[in-house]
Amino acid sequence: MLLRFRTANVRSLRDEQELSFVVPQGEDSDAARSVELSDGKTLQVYPVVGVFGANASGKSNVITALKKMQQAVVNSYGPWTSYSGIPDREPFALDSESPAESTFYEADFVLDDGVRWAYGFELGDRRVESEWLHSYPKGRRQVWLDRDASRDVEFEFPADRIQDRALLARTTRQNALLLSRAASDNHPQLSRIFRWFRSNLWDITPETELKKREAYTARQLLDEKNRDRVQELLRVADLGIRGAEVERTPGNSPPKVRLLHGGSDSDAVAFDWDKESFGTRSWFALIGPLLLALDNGAVLLIDELDASLHPKFAAEVVRLFQAPWSNPQGAQLVFTSHDASLLKTPRGGRFLEPGQIWLTEKDKRGATELFPLSDLDPGPQEDLEDSYLAGAFGGVPQVGQGQLGREVLTALTASTGEAERS
Repeated sequence: MLLRFRTANVRSLRDEQELSFVVPQGEDSDAARSVELSDGKTLQVYPVVGVFGANASGKSNVITALKKMQQAVVNSYGPWTSYSGIPDREPFALDSESPAESTFYEADFVLDDGVRWAYGFELGDRRVESEWLHSYPKGRRQVWLDRDASRDVEFEFPADRIQDRALLARTTRQNALLLSRAASDNHPQLSRIFRWFRSNLWDITPETELKKREAYTARQLLDEKNRDRVQELLRVADLGIRGAEVERTPGNSPPKVRLLHGGSDSDAVAFDWDKESFGTRSWFALIGPLLLALDNGAVLLIDELDASLHPKFAAEVVRLFQAPWSNPQGAQLVFTSHDASLLKTPRGGRFLEPGQIWLTEKDKRGATELFPLSDLDPGPQEDLEDSYLAGAFGGVPQVGQGQLGREVLTALTASTGEAERS
């Protein structure tokens, strides 16, 4: 499971920011899962965290940074071979110092055997500036890798824990991560760390790659194991859908799907796919990836969860990850949203705990600050949705009622006056 993610100098994330799934010390949680560590201790970890904030406050950049770390691990040894430096680096652009500084990533996670690991690196324009790997098998840190491109001896392996050290150090390019290089040869120790990154941090934007995800979900309808689960998720979303018909097509073409609409099974009518609403198609397209993540215990990243989904659908996505019965493998969800209704249940309770709610704000430099609502210590009976919309926690646009209209009217009046004078 992912415990923490830290990053700096990525897009609007100028200074180091941390996103944590770990329940804040001293807080009780009904949503968290108990993770047993190899040293016999347990850690309370959330299955879901949501990032909320105003437009252009940097919410999506948190998802982007997570994805960029994953892409660097997976691609640096192979696809990056054709580059002379580090491709697609996006440092903070609103000051003169940041482009010359390195970009920082670090992830803290627990593997299936209960051992906690911390892996991170810094990327410059031309090379990997540093890279490190630490484990905590008995609760105390073990340093496995310490890389620093500014030293005479770039790679150090304290206690000689890693096999084939000399070969890895000699054959790792300056613009490649040693972890990626090791995995290319199926390294007996480091490949499992690489596989954690390859199998996690899957990103979805509901409005993009819609046809690919529709096709994937359609294929799940042909799978006897998944067909009933897909149809049940369609029915419980209250779309008036009774089920689905699926037909194989020649070659590699996606299966043909028609959803059955009606008040009962007996009078259900099959609609052609192009007659379905965008909201229905967006929900259908999410079902396949959601089930895959839940089955594999993966970390799923969904940017703008509410962008093309009704708030009820967005809430159902969160519930799938929150409920132990629907998420037995310990999958995790990171989502961004504008929808304050996700902060409260229909009956007025808390849909998410304060430690699961993260907020983004930009400072005067245009740099994003990321912080959990639990830092603001909301009262136990406080209505989080109302307080958030009122601006008590920050993370909302500072626009008064009618302000936009007044500004437009003022600009229009001024331009009209200028035109008349000319």
